[in-house]
Amino acid sequence: MTTTHRLRLSEMTGLTPLITTTTVADPQAAYRALAERWGTIAPVELEPGINAWLVLGHHELCQVVRNEQLFSRDPNNWRMFYEGVVPPDSGLGPMMFPRDNCYFADGDKHRRLRAPLDEGLAGLDEHRMSRFIRATCADLIRGFSNQGTADLVSDYAAVVPMLTVAGLFGLPPAQGHQLRAALIALFSSAEDSQPAAHELERILTGAMEARRQAPADDLTTAFLNHNNLRNDYEIQQSMVLMISAGYETTTSWIAQSLRLMLADNRFAGRLRGGRLGLDDALDEVLWRDPPMSNMPARYALVDCELAGMPIERGDALILGLGAANQDPRVHTDDSWLEVGNRSHLAWSAGPHACPAQRAGRMITRIAVDTALHQLHDVTLSVPADEIQLLPSPWTRCPASLPVRFTPSGPVPR
Repeated sequence: MTTTHRLRLSEMTGLTPLITTTTVADPQAAYRALAERWGTIAPVELEPGINAWLVLGHHELCQVVRNEQLFSRDPNNWRMFYEGVVPPDSGLGPMMFPRDNCYFADGDKHRRLRAPLDEGLAGLDEHRMSRFIRATCADLIRGFSNQGTADLVSDYAAVVPMLTVAGLFGLPPAQGHQLRAALIALFSSAEDSQPAAHELERILTGAMEARRQAPADDLTTAFLNHNNLRNDYEIQQSMVLMISAGYETTTSWIAQSLRLMLADNRFAGRLRGGRLGLDDALDEVLWRDPPMSNMPARYALVDCELAGMPIERGDALILGLGAANQDPRVHTDDSWLEVGNRSHLAWSAGPHACPAQRAGRMITRIAVDTALHQLHDVTLSVPADEIQLLPSPWTRCPASLPVRFTPSGPVPR
């Protein structure tokens, strides 16, 4: 940090917009520039006039996520929210305004609302789920395998988790496609994010009504019957959380893993002498391009100091998961030395660590492996550094992944 700043966060101007860390070709260069100026905690701009602290350091991020007494997940503790500084129609709303699910709760309420998610995930029939994912992947590839070209995001990486997660809740494929359009807008935190959130809620409310009339062996029915969820809003918002997190993060993980496997000579081509395998690629993506680069948020409950920066009660802190993973105190620049290292923070840490790591890895591994095995001689159609990203301050999901391959006959069922 070049100088000690004692201005209030809300008084700072000319700050770096958070979205610049996710839309650039080299996010680590953007994070390093912030760290060189500010240290391991940097003030950033979420929207014009809406500032937050971005936690860049691995140690500092762990401090924040493991201390609910100092840093709350409840946005009702966000000063800019309760003072009305953030407009009600802000694009930040779907990701940062209060909702009745475990993501936005602390302590006993968090544990009560998280239990249905944990139990639902623990109760998944992994063999049946694996068969479903493999069949879904094969069906999707069958649809374009004779063409010789495809977009492995819109035709594949975005569809596999969407159909899988929708299927877990008993939603038909057509509604799964509607969910995808709504979730892309929601994660953009742009002007259309709030209408997208309302559309997502409308779809899920319809699913709840249908399952009340005709219960089934799916997570919608399980949530409706769970004693920890006390009203329809808690049920709906728990479904919103599980579907949105499961879809967005897995899509990004699949897309970034395919990009790495096709572009990096250490992997590319297990057919062309690549020395590292699929699980190594999945882990490297979690280190270098995690599914959530920046995760909202924690809110300071008291005035305190973190890494020499003055944090005031009500300040928002964004978890820079992508930045913390590259903290030189815990990570080297030699990717060969990191093979097998899974001490990253891609899933956060503490009470709010992602509960779906095992399911997400299953979906991602099957999807990537199936594409690489069934698309013959598959290569990127554009240089890897020209691949565009979906605009979002939170994620770095490729907007498209154009590939070419040798057309083949029908994929065996």
